[in-house]
Amino acid sequence: MTRTQPARAPQEAEIARPRTPLLSRDRIITAALALIDAEGLPALSTRRLAAELSVSGPSLYNHFATKDDLLDAVVDSVMGEVDLTVFDAPDDWRTALRAWARSYRAALAAHPHLVPVLAQGPGRRPHALRLADAVFGCLVEAGWPRGQATRIGALMRYFVTGSALGSFAAGFPDDAALYDAADYPHLGDAHRLAEHRRAVDEGAFETGLDALLDGLELRYRRLPG
Repeated sequence: MTRTQPARAPQEAEIARPRTPLLSRDRIITAALALIDAEGLPALSTRRLAAELSVSGPSLYNHFATKDDLLDAVVDSVMGEVDLTVFDAPDDWRTALRAWARSYRAALAAHPHLVPVLAQGPGRRPHALRLADAVFGCLVEAGWPRGQATRIGALMRYFVTGSALGSFAAGFPDDAALYDAADYPHLGDAHRLAEHRRAVDEGAFETGLDALLDGLELRYRRLPG
């Protein structure tokens, strides 16, 4: 007679894994930035972001108390893309400023919808404050008086953010008939600007950067030794 095997105790059920990754500040910031890049600042709302992340709206408030707090974090993440290593051991202040300005503009150009917010200044954003500290420190260590170093930092920020606010070349429609010589005798080739947008805009930035640094170099040479 065959013995009946004792019934096995049911195994403990595995804890089901969540279908979506758990929320984190970084995940929320990344999703918010992608939404802004794709559709602009007006698209950012708690409801829309929660839908993008497949979570409930209130769960976002466990990480950010307000929408403004979230926007600050998004903006500061962009500032974190700017290369500040150029200030670690710079050959000279001019070379460092040039490399930093190019990296700064590249970060803004990658996220144009955020430029108006970035132009407001660093506020309490850590990356933005580190950026301001690095620029100011480089200039002061090079011998610029603190007051002038502050003004130069402001000047460079105005220039870089202004260059990223929009495209000069793209502002001219590619309709040759629009530029009647009788009305606009010097705009006969303006309809070609849009197709050369990158070369025009980047060339303008580099021309302006050279002019700024050349002018600052003249002032630097007149500083008391």
